[in-house]
Amino acid sequence: MGGDHAPESEVAGALAAVRERPIEVVLVGDQARLAEMVRGAPPTLRVRHASEVVTMDDHPAQAFRRKRDSSLRRAVEMVGEGEAQAIVSAGNSGAVLGAALFVLGRLPEVERPAIVTTFPAPSGPLVLCDSGANVEVKPSMLAQFGLIGACYHQVVHGSARPRLGLLSNGSEPGKGTELTRAAHALLERIQSPAFHYVGYVEGSDLFRGVVDVVATDGFTGNVVLKTCEGIAEGLFGLVRHELASDLRTRAGAALVAPALQRLARRVDYAETGGALLAGVRGTAVIGHGRSDATAIKNALFAAAEFVRARFVERLGEALAAAALAAPPLEQGA
Repeated sequence: MGGDHAPESEVAGALAAVRERPIEVVLVGDQARLAEMVRGAPPTLRVRHASEVVTMDDHPAQAFRRKRDSSLRRAVEMVGEGEAQAIVSAGNSGAVLGAALFVLGRLPEVERPAIVTTFPAPSGPLVLCDSGANVEVKPSMLAQFGLIGACYHQVVHGSARPRLGLLSNGSEPGKGTELTRAAHALLERIQSPAFHYVGYVEGSDLFRGVVDVVATDGFTGNVVLKTCEGIAEGLFGLVRHELASDLRTRAGAALVAPALQRLARRVDYAETGGALLAGVRGTAVIGHGRSDATAIKNALFAAAEFVRARFVERLGEALAAAALAAPPLEQGA
């Protein structure tokens, strides 16, 4: 009920999902409004009533405490109680994080859950962690985001030992801030089969095939994410303008149109659907606030795949093996 186009996009996406694949979806929200919208739907789609809605303007912690019958809280509680295996939301991402932490809790080794995003890159999928959950972090958290992202790359993209880089303003060891230098020192000390640490990477390295996973704080990661989305939209706008600029290019546009359409699908967030909130005791997928029906459908498919792959359990095993949270940094490091 909390997305920009809710509940129409959510209902349409859920209907498409249950018609295409054998999954069950529970729509949590205004029973009277939703029941009318799903009339005639397959039995694998049902409705659970919730009388309140968390809006984009609500403070996450206050929304959890004050709106006890919100659709978001009730949906997360269903996961916590084992009635559902995953939650998908295109609503207030901070509220999703807060509800997941309060209700589901963290995996034992996790300091802070993080949002994991995948970008299409020429050399293969590029995983970014954290892309928005944690604005202020400690060095150990930043290093742990790298391991979370590496485990994600292994489970979701099938890599044996992904290359991990720490985002900074230069590749030299002396670059960065006090935070990144301390996280860099910690990552260099960790011997883990989950990743190969390559050191600092710059923004210009992200799509050059230098790394498979990039660790950063949620503030920087979200700026990177939104910047890449804007660049993709802007470039496609420029290409369309140039292809329509004169008769010769319009004639040639038909030849490149199929390739451009395939590329557009690769960079379209709706094709991915949503980003995983990794580190909580359950599967939570956060969609873009402006998700349409296609994005909701694909977010549901992504959530089902995370459950099938046992990502939560495998992340816990990887973190325990690396013991990343155990070696504390020296005070002031």
